[in-house]
Amino acid sequence: MNTEIKIAIDLWEEDEEGVITTWFVSNGGEIEKGEVVAEVMVQKIQYEIFSPSAGQVKIIKKPDETVNKGDIIGLVSGD
Repeated sequence: MNTEIKIAIDLWEEDEEGVITTWFVSNGGEIEKGEVVAEVMVQKIQYEIFSPSAGQVKIIKKPDETVNKGDIIGLVSGD
C-alpha cells in the first residue's frame, strides 16, 4: 500500500506557492516514519516535510519544482 507524502494545507499561512529545495532521500531510498524527507521554501522560510510512514520513497516532485498546499510530492510504499 502506498502512503502519500503531501504538503500540509496548514503548513504556511498565506495561499502562496512554495518550491521544493531538498530531498533528504533518493528515489527508491528507505525512510522511517516521522523522518524529514524534504524541505520546501516559501517566502525565504524553509519548511520540513515529514514521512507519514516507513518504507521506500517514490519522488513525484523534483527539487526546484513549484508546489502548493495539498500537493502530493511523493509516495511511500511499505509499512
